[in-house]
Amino acid sequence: MNTYFLEQLITTSNAMLTDNDPLAAANYPSQLTPCVLTIGNFDGVHLGHQAMLAQVRTIANESNLSSAVMIFEPQPREFFSPDTAPARLTNLAEKQALLAEHGVETLIVVSFDSDFRALSAKAFADLLALQLNVQALVLGDDFRFGHDRIGDSQFLRDYGLQVINLHTVTDTNHNDSDHSENSNDSHNSNEDSAVANDTAELNTTERISSTRVRDLLLAGDINAANKLLGRDYTITGLVVSGDKIGRTLDFPTANIDLARIKPALHGIFAVDVVALDDKGEVIADGLSQFATNGQSGVAGLQPHSLFGTASIGTRPSVDKPHEWRLEVHFPQLQADLYEQTLQVRFLHFLHGERHYNGLEALRAGIHNDVADLLVWRQQQLD
Repeated sequence: MNTYFLEQLITTSNAMLTDNDPLAAANYPSQLTPCVLTIGNFDGVHLGHQAMLAQVRTIANESNLSSAVMIFEPQPREFFSPDTAPARLTNLAEKQALLAEHGVETLIVVSFDSDFRALSAKAFADLLALQLNVQALVLGDDFRFGHDRIGDSQFLRDYGLQVINLHTVTDTNHNDSDHSENSNDSHNSNEDSAVANDTAELNTTERISSTRVRDLLLAGDINAANKLLGRDYTITGLVVSGDKIGRTLDFPTANIDLARIKPALHGIFAVDVVALDDKGEVIADGLSQFATNGQSGVAGLQPHSLFGTASIGTRPSVDKPHEWRLEVHFPQLQADLYEQTLQVRFLHFLHGERHYNGLEALRAGIHNDVADLLVWRQQQLD
């Protein structure tokens, strides 16, 4: 999959980012091959998103076009209100990997900022047709765009673009190729945002959405969330230096960079962890190769993984209440994992974050959690 930031594809400084006469842009051919495009946040790349992507691939193959996706960084609601924006299911790197797995050939990342949100519907349509070489779009029924919000599917049809509208995916129809969720389910609903979606959930118990996945993860219902995702929920990140409090408690942890404002799940979990190479591929027995002193860890439930106990949250027992952390302790492992890329697969929710009065109480709490989660692991093997 080829990934471009929109700035790379804008060939003039002003022609495509203003409402000036865009015809001058015809002298600047697009860097992209003719494509079928869908637009949205694609947070989580869940079953609804996957149905949308399947339709894009089908139309692209039938028309001898390439398949393309446009996403936003930051996501619009993070731009408008970062303190209250929904938790991220996937950061940019995770989203890239998932979209590539689902056959997307081109990913266009738009920097969602004041300039972009100020685009009129006409300027945005010009951008799609003249600079991005879009021949057709796959959109939800009520997709709207432009700071004036007059842009919709009919506007794009009148402009001359082919638009295919698809419907919401629910639990009961997600295998039906004739249905798909609007990929913009987590777009900002602010009226002057450049791209927005105001879809009301007709049946909040059935619609597959990023919001619903977030709610399930926050409640610790990992199995239900996984069903909507079509896979196990994971977080991937680089091991970075932490404050080393775990070492002083005899429970050293790998501090994994979240690369998001806040995560979608909180608490104490059983996890399987694998190491990834530079191409995002699982390294065979990747974590064990870093082991020292014969302490090679506890085997995970998945191939090439080690079992771990994870804490994800703001660590209420430590005096840094606004700092989100993902910390993984590997029982019976002694290793230096700094700068390694790890993928954490969440298996089982034990309990939410707890406040302990002092480090000794915290040490006892961690000891009990690790013991309980090792018992859970053994139960899965029996």
